[in-house]
Amino acid sequence: MKAVLCTKYGSPQVLILQQVPKPAPKENEVLIKIHATTVTSGDVRVRGFKSPLLYWLPMRIFLGIRRPRKPILGVELAGVVEEVGQRVTRFKKGDQVYAMTGMRFGAHAEYTCLREDGIVTHKPQNVTFEEAAAIPFGGTSALHFLRKGKIQSGQNVLIYGASGAVGSAAVQLAKYFDTEVTAVCGPTNLELVKSLGADHVVDYTIEDFTNSNNKYDIIFDAVGKASTSKCQNALKTNGKFVTVDGQGIAKERTEDLEFLKERIESGQMKPVIDRYYKLDQISIAHEYVETGRKKGSVVIRVV
Repeated sequence: MKAVLCTKYGSPQVLILQQVPKPAPKENEVLIKIHATTVTSGDVRVRGFKSPLLYWLPMRIFLGIRRPRKPILGVELAGVVEEVGQRVTRFKKGDQVYAMTGMRFGAHAEYTCLREDGIVTHKPQNVTFEEAAAIPFGGTSALHFLRKGKIQSGQNVLIYGASGAVGSAAVQLAKYFDTEVTAVCGPTNLELVKSLGADHVVDYTIEDFTNSNNKYDIIFDAVGKASTSKCQNALKTNGKFVTVDGQGIAKERTEDLEFLKERIESGQMKPVIDRYYKLDQISIAHEYVETGRKKGSVVIRVV
């Protein structure tokens, strides 16, 4: 099968499309023919090995000393079950699924094997494979941190970095939880976040939300560029600041994929896709994601 290998840490040019052995499922695994995957900010950080100095050595040991121990990157996918292990009961051949591979990676390929009890479930019926692949990473991350902030109906919630994969999902989920949402983003994305349901929008290039008189129950930094000290003035008493940077990794749970599936199928949420690339264009996709200007997800068409 074809797969993109990260041959060493470095620029996007270290990514090489190669033929590798097609995996075979174990008795508790499913073999998935991948139709679509994405390039996330996490993929870019691993490929370039961008780590805070304090965590440099432990991360190097965890990921791989000279190059990634798991050379096929990619953490989210959508595709079709091609083969099932003899003990698998949840899925059958031909099922359309979407999934997260987590720290085992492996989605930048034509096939991958996942445990039946892994972060995999049937894909939403009303979206394409490309759209389904754009849901898991941003959706589960947004859900995790909004819950960490103890989101409740009637609250005032601010999403900083509202146009990215995590931020665009957070805006929609915050509206689902019946909150009043203020979305902070750049000028070119104001209409996008309005279309996702934001009640108020702030162009960070001309307005600093921390200097306004507005106070929030939750401030969610979806891009890791704010700080508790900077946002303290904009929080209500007992308000919470949550961020994707430095507050742990979002827990990946199958029930969250099911929850997102329900939101998509009911029309309460939609995937946001910026650009599409082919598998052999993945280095170009990495270059674009690395600019930090993407809206929603960058999708890789495998089939």
